[in-house]
Amino acid sequence: VLGSLAAALVLNTHSLLASLQRNELSERRFLQLNKCPACWGTSWCRKFLNGQLRLESWGRLRLLDFFNVKNVYFARYGEPREGSRRVVLKRLGSAQELADIDTKICRRATGRGRCDLLQALPATEFASLNGDVRLLTPGAVEGWSDLVHCPSQRLLDRLVRRYAETKDSGSFLLRNLKDSERMQLLITLAFNPEPLVLQSFPSDEGWPFAKYLGACGRMVAVNYVGEELWSYFNAPWEKRVDLAWQLMEIAEQLTNNDFEFALYLLDVSFDNFAVGPRDGKVIIVDAENVLVADKRLIRQNKPENWDVWYESKFDDCDKEACLSFSKEILCARVTVDHNYYAICQNLLSRHATWRGTSGGLLHDPPAEIAKEGRLEALLDECANPKKRYGRFQAAKELREYLAQLSNNVR
Repeated sequence: VLGSLAAALVLNTHSLLASLQRNELSERRFLQLNKCPACWGTSWCRKFLNGQLRLESWGRLRLLDFFNVKNVYFARYGEPREGSRRVVLKRLGSAQELADIDTKICRRATGRGRCDLLQALPATEFASLNGDVRLLTPGAVEGWSDLVHCPSQRLLDRLVRRYAETKDSGSFLLRNLKDSERMQLLITLAFNPEPLVLQSFPSDEGWPFAKYLGACGRMVAVNYVGEELWSYFNAPWEKRVDLAWQLMEIAEQLTNNDFEFALYLLDVSFDNFAVGPRDGKVIIVDAENVLVADKRLIRQNKPENWDVWYESKFDDCDKEACLSFSKEILCARVTVDHNYYAICQNLLSRHATWRGTSGGLLHDPPAEIAKEGRLEALLDECANPKKRYGRFQAAKELREYLAQLSNNVR
């Protein structure tokens, strides 16, 4: 692969130099703006098209897209008189996944795999909620994605009210959105709801997610947080203890909060989190697979066993970042230990494996802590409990113990 890449670099020297000089982020085709409203939004188009964003160094070389499977780019964003800052740009899918979106839209509208998207969209469910529809209701979107696997009206009103790709944000009335904005909202909800998670549970209000900035076509911009959690795998013990404590605090916040929305992380791995270089704060940077359950609705409807504590089953698989869960149960129980389980098993305990390593973030503790054995026992019980409801108690004690260790080293 490297040899082929080197040959391609030599043969395409002229075009490579041209690509380094050209600002593709100001080109409508690169942004796939022509796909709209089958896109993520247009709120930042003026900034993109005016050249306020530029890809960093090697990100300008399209030959390297072969390695950039997730279509994530780093760029500099500049405001007049404010200097520039680093941002992260996401297409929210691989090239194949984005092509599949077009195919699905065409098949839903015409029964064929290829079509004119703009002509096909009015014949899809994304255009069915026209200007006469007052609210986005659960029956219209339930099961479209993890975010709305079991939506409540309260959640959907929140999504619409906080939708950032409209100038009329702040209203929960769907009819206040333009037709194109409604379609963009629904398409985002169906194919990759990450932007809606970031908008509805914003970092400005203390939620542990990256800050959403805006979109243009099929490119969204979010705030650059820092290096992935993976880069801290061999950091000093004191640093890893602090990071582990923050991760357990995130699990608690997403599970139990004053808003009574439980946000369950269905994909937990070292590259889904990042750490701020200045404040050392842990932030979730991949929020595509987040299931939101409305605890108020569960208490109101009282489904079978709704008040029975749910214990997630330990998944001892051979792959990285394994999780075992039932979306239906997550949607139907008030007290669930899923987030503690996901963090302990996939990030902190000896069961965590990532990129050929094992032992988790808290590997190789100091001799006195290893000899005491409390940390290892709490991690084991949190990942793979031996007692009934053991994970709930272990998670609570682990948070307190990590806080104690973190304070001790400070």
